[in-house]
Amino acid sequence: MTSLAVILLIVGIVLLLLGVFVEAAKFLLWIGIVIIVIAIIAWLLRYIRRS
Repeated sequence: MTSLAVILLIVGIVLLLLGVFVEAAKFLLWIGIVIIVIAIIAWLLRYIRRS
């Protein structure tokens, strides 16, 4: 689960940067934001379950 959250976070950041730098690919910005939010939620769920 941890590696999945890290991979989602990295992919989300890459897509976020691509969306910022490539004006024609605005949808990548939103996909990056959604993936980052999913990764944060997965990390929070893992953190809460471990506590």
